[in-house]
Amino acid sequence: MNLTEQQTLLTRVFCERKTLTVARDLLGCVLHRRLDDNTVLSGIIVETEAYTQDDPSCHAYRGVTPRSKTLYGPPAKAYVYFIYGMYHCFNVVTEPEHTAGAVLIRALEPVEPLKNTHGPARLCKAMQITRELNEVDLTDTDGPLWITTGVRIPDNKVKNTTRIGISVATDYLWRFYIKDNKHVSVKEPRKK
Repeated sequence: MNLTEQQTLLTRVFCERKTLTVARDLLGCVLHRRLDDNTVLSGIIVETEAYTQDDPSCHAYRGVTPRSKTLYGPPAKAYVYFIYGMYHCFNVVTEPEHTAGAVLIRALEPVEPLKNTHGPARLCKAMQITRELNEVDLTDTDGPLWITTGVRIPDNKVKNTTRIGISVATDYLWRFYIKDNKHVSVKEPRKK
């Protein structure tokens, strides 16, 4: 895939829709990261997972907490959290304000000079995304992190399957990825 001149900035309206719809429609969009030295890294979103407040695997499932409050805030914000004491994960906040939802960005197809973005932790490491970017407005091109629309991926090129690395709600088909894209982290989850 290539970046195109027709890219437009992601809007809050795009993100305030149902989480599963946003998760599917983020495929083909482009995540951009401006570093402190003004270098901009970009990658095409090729794999996502949806999480909603009524989903037992979502951080918002037990209501508003210091960790989950971002998920209840305005859509099109970054939700960045730390797991296993060593990894960051980046999400796009979805749904109208006060309704929690987020889309985990699992993998990017790198655009030079970005490299090694297979899986959410490697993606964050490669793009230098940390908790300091939690609640960043993803519709602000003057900020450190933003998303532009990309090429609309046709339905026959999109696969949806179960999510990865969770222990509850493991049967939800809430992971979306671009078929035959070599940058997807896992093609099919292991059968139990």
